[in-house]
Amino acid sequence: MLKNYFKVAVRSILKNKFFTIVNVLGLATGIAAFLLLIQYVSFEESYDSFVKDSENIYRVRLDQYSNGEIGISSAENYPGVGPAMKADIPGVEDYARLYNVGYKNNVVISYEEEGNQPIKFKQRKFLYADSSFLPLFGYKLIKGDAESALAKPNTAVISEKYSKMYFGDADPIGKILRLQADDNFNEDCVVTGVFQDLPENTHLKFEILFSYNTLYTRGDWAPQIYDRSWNRKNMFTYVKLAKNADPKEIERKLPELVNKYSPTLAERNREDILILQPLTSIHLHSNLSEEPEINGDAESVSSLGLIALFILIIAWVNYINLATAKAVERANEVGVRKAMGAYKNQLLGQFLLESAIINIVSILIAVLFVILAIPLFNRISGHSFTIVQFFNPTSIGLIIGLWGVGTLLSGLYPAFVLSSFDPVSVLKGKLMSNKGGVLFRRSLVVLQFITSIGLIAATIIVFNQVEFMRNQNIGLDIDRVLVVERPGIIPEDSEAFFENVDVFRNELKDNSAVQYMSMSKTVPGNQRELKARVKLYGQSNDELKVLRYNSMDYDFLDLFKMKVIAGRGFSADYPSDIDTAMIITESAVKILGFDTPETAIGQTISLPVFRLDGIIVGVVNDFNQVSLQEAQEPTVFYCMRYNGEYYSIRINSENIPQTIAQIKQSWDKAFPGNPFVYFFLDDYFNRQYANEQQFGDLFAVFSILAIFICCLGLFGLSAYTAQQRTKEVGIRKVLGSSINNIFVLLSKEFVYLILIGTLIAIPLTYYLMDQWLASFAYKQPIAWWVFIVSGLSVIIVALITVSFQTVKAATVNPVNSLKYE
Repeated sequence: MLKNYFKVAVRSILKNKFFTIVNVLGLATGIAAFLLLIQYVSFEESYDSFVKDSENIYRVRLDQYSNGEIGISSAENYPGVGPAMKADIPGVEDYARLYNVGYKNNVVISYEEEGNQPIKFKQRKFLYADSSFLPLFGYKLIKGDAESALAKPNTAVISEKYSKMYFGDADPIGKILRLQADDNFNEDCVVTGVFQDLPENTHLKFEILFSYNTLYTRGDWAPQIYDRSWNRKNMFTYVKLAKNADPKEIERKLPELVNKYSPTLAERNREDILILQPLTSIHLHSNLSEEPEINGDAESVSSLGLIALFILIIAWVNYINLATAKAVERANEVGVRKAMGAYKNQLLGQFLLESAIINIVSILIAVLFVILAIPLFNRISGHSFTIVQFFNPTSIGLIIGLWGVGTLLSGLYPAFVLSSFDPVSVLKGKLMSNKGGVLFRRSLVVLQFITSIGLIAATIIVFNQVEFMRNQNIGLDIDRVLVVERPGIIPEDSEAFFENVDVFRNELKDNSAVQYMSMSKTVPGNQRELKARVKLYGQSNDELKVLRYNSMDYDFLDLFKMKVIAGRGFSADYPSDIDTAMIITESAVKILGFDTPETAIGQTISLPVFRLDGIIVGVVNDFNQVSLQEAQEPTVFYCMRYNGEYYSIRINSENIPQTIAQIKQSWDKAFPGNPFVYFFLDDYFNRQYANEQQFGDLFAVFSILAIFICCLGLFGLSAYTAQQRTKEVGIRKVLGSSINNIFVLLSKEFVYLILIGTLIAIPLTYYLMDQWLASFAYKQPIAWWVFIVSGLSVIIVALITVSFQTVKAATVNPVNSLKYE
């Protein structure tokens, strides 16, 4: 019986080659798109899930409030938090601290072998780690012992990649790496272990770990600062809870812990709140200051998951539409089978087998599409997926599940329709089209159009928002600005270093390709939260306000083309600027209680944490330090000529490569032995929009695929409609109808369905995209033309698709259509 079913199914599929090709191509494209997007979504959601006992590991977040206002929400906290939690809170099994100096300071890590030139690289991907970190996260070492590798001071573990970079094929164990930093510390550390290169799906991307105990050797003061301090906020703290521990219950005990170890916070009108962040949720659900990497976005990932589902549903809808539309053609077959004694269940099995064959062929072709698309998909998504990731046991299980679900969902309804025909009516030729079936097919077509129009509109909105952010005036001119990171190896004598800086400055001043050079503590786009509590001189701590702070020298305002609203900028004509002068932004004027920028000039402000008082000499325009997702923040600048961490250089030459080479020559002359590491500031700033850019690119590509699948369905339906109405078209032509009249007759139903889909898609898409835009402090309003363009695009594409069949039907000689009548 099964063999007979299979033969009949194959004959039926081969008999209708055109519709079979349309069905298979639509399903294959939909399944391939689904597999690609689901792989991306699964990967984004898998961050840190490879860590042993990841469900029990949490990062401790710190929210700092001043006078009831949030100042900083940080991924870092105090060195004393981890030890206190383990000692005072039952259920906390262990902790590990990471000191992220590697993400902040300009550190050179070198290896020197006797008789050879030293190998030097400026590094940021390193951390100082507690000895408990490797065991707590379950990292295995290829060489060395994870339990003891970081137990002693001046020890280090290194990745396979960096082991080859520094030591080649030699055994790294026992080799010595030297750290040299711009705050004048030199530390020699022995390599005690090598770990496997970290997978891409981790929020902590480091290449070298140095023993946390090394920090204690910096001086007698070091243990107090790095071990139990609750003042210095610069540590990532991870805790592992017991399996039966309730994280909410532990979190409720954290305020008491803060009060115990920081009892004077209330007196200073401050409040520190510690919050537990599940390790596996950090990548998609955390956007704090001091994050080690730019994290993903949960909303964008969820949206792409929905798109994947919609595309798959559109492909299945095509199959259902074409199968039920062609049901009348198979009515005689069903009638004969029923008259010969076939049961309904047998007919259901027959038609479900046809669906199963089409689905499995579609899946095999979809797999081929996926393999071919992986390189392009990697470029769009920014990841490095391999064939193995797409076809691991989990993915194969998903593919098998798709085949089963697809067979049932796409085959069950057509099977019921076909198997329910009355044999008497069929064999008498009295079978009429079912109005319910027609309405159902139209509803499915409308659903496809709603999805297509919504995806096009959403793609345009995302693209407009990304372009808006890239081109918006952020209050500084960052175009054609090259930034060089401060040298990591500097003389112990500060005066000698200052002389080196002057050499670099003077070299650049003599270079006609360079317009300005300026130093600052930070640059736009840097995620590092530099904030301080500020008040007017003489005010109580109740009046403290949280402001960003930065340093600048005499050329900063000119280099970044900032506007002086009142007063003046820092100048060499005023030597006291170095010690006493401050510049604030326009919004800081209001925050500090001044009526106008002019009234702020000459007033003294205090930064108690730095024990610093300064006179306001100027007010400048507001600017965006970080992404336009965040509002502009009030900022205070102090004058610093030599100790900036970033050297910004405005280039006015068209020959960029030659100018960079000249700057490097000046650098090597001023700072010999220091690696020359630079970036362009506009690229550096715009990297903050990488998630939105990827989201938009993926949206655009898969919107096109969704429309392609819809068009395949339309192509098949229009072909069937034209075929069913061949005689009607012939009669109308005999009676004088033109080709245009026939085209309108056969196309207008689809236009009506598109218009209905547009009317439903507009409010739905507007609401969803308005919710997405709500997360941006600065956003491009949703324009009315977006929906006009989306609707017209779908109408034009649909009419072009339908026209292939309608024009063909309209141009057929009516004699050929009616010769058998």
